[in-house]
Amino acid sequence: MSVSVHLQQPLAERLRPRNLGEVIGQQHLIGEGLALRLAFESGQPHSCILWGPPGVGKTTIARLMADAFDAQFISISAVLGGVKDIREAVEKAQAALEGLQPQRTIVFVDEVHRFNKSQQDAFLPHVESGLFTFIGATTENPSFEVNSALLSRAAVYVLQALNEADLKQIVQRALEIGAIVPLEADAEQRLIAYADGDARRLLNTLETLAVAAQREKLESISDAWLLKVLGERMRRYDKGGEQFYDTISALHKSVRGSDPDAALYWFTRMLDGGADPRYMARRLIRMAAEDIGLADPRALRLALDAAEVYERLGSPEGELALAECVIYLAVAAKSNAVYKAFNEAKAWVKKDGTRPVPMHLRNAPTQLMKTLDYGKGYRYAHDEEGGFAAGENYLPEGMPAPGFYRPVDRGLEMKIAEKMANLREINRARGAK
Repeated sequence: MSVSVHLQQPLAERLRPRNLGEVIGQQHLIGEGLALRLAFESGQPHSCILWGPPGVGKTTIARLMADAFDAQFISISAVLGGVKDIREAVEKAQAALEGLQPQRTIVFVDEVHRFNKSQQDAFLPHVESGLFTFIGATTENPSFEVNSALLSRAAVYVLQALNEADLKQIVQRALEIGAIVPLEADAEQRLIAYADGDARRLLNTLETLAVAAQREKLESISDAWLLKVLGERMRRYDKGGEQFYDTISALHKSVRGSDPDAALYWFTRMLDGGADPRYMARRLIRMAAEDIGLADPRALRLALDAAEVYERLGSPEGELALAECVIYLAVAAKSNAVYKAFNEAKAWVKKDGTRPVPMHLRNAPTQLMKTLDYGKGYRYAHDEEGGFAAGENYLPEGMPAPGFYRPVDRGLEMKIAEKMANLREINRARGAK
């Protein structure tokens, strides 16, 4: 089978959809009767934000929207552009509106989250006046990265990574136009996994394979040959964006949910994607304190030890200690009693007045302070029976016992709860307040 390799036009352009019906994926938005399709069919363009991972069709949908409304399409890259590009877009939109055949304009801003607040604000008056329709594309959560004023004037459409069936459909289309030789089943499966939901990555890889296959006069692509061409399988990973935080969230929740397999899976996914093991170590220390606490105090020590081992050994040897920690944290008894107690104490102190320290608890390093009764009446616990000053009050005068710390009935905290109950009973017997 001969393969036609068009060096002048990238494969992504040759396969770019010409209408909404040719778009692969995003059926939750462009299916019959759904939000984005209804917007296309309305005949009235509206400003919107297209939010989703790379290579899922944000630019394609924006271009199709311009075609559907017969609008002038102006594209700005927020990575490379600035206020000058915005000003030029405004002039072009004004000219198109005042021409012999007035035409709408759609201004598409790719990676809109890269624009600062003043740059984003520059669009507002023109969006409000109707001079042009604004479409922003972003891989980051617009709640955090897009100005609230602009966000309030734009519908947000959430695009999803392409699934396996979507990516196979793209491979099939490439085969139909003769852009690539057939792939054996194992090779296709590996290629789909390699693309990791990113159509652009899939198309660029197909183009690379097409050139290499033509050079070697291959009739089909095997899994072994694919591995040789691609080298070590690399995954797309957004180290600072939404996917990164989704994955660390999945790890944390798997540890909290006591599922060691899931926790180890997400931990390995993060390492595989290029996450800094030192960052992972810090998060594990946090999990030990937040979700395990005094139910198993060894967890925090193990997390600190794992971090130290990694510092001594580095990658990949030190990663094993972190993996050991992940599994231990997942199977350890869970308690967020310390975490909750600390947050309750912070909230109490923030809203409460500054209560004076009781006289018997004050330090008295000078004779004057002793004369003023600093420290008077303090009972040294070690001198009391059982090392406990029964009936003593350690809170400010008039402050009710807040009960911040409430041990759970798991792990060591079961013993702690028993001890606290016993001490409270001793206090009651001594008539403590």
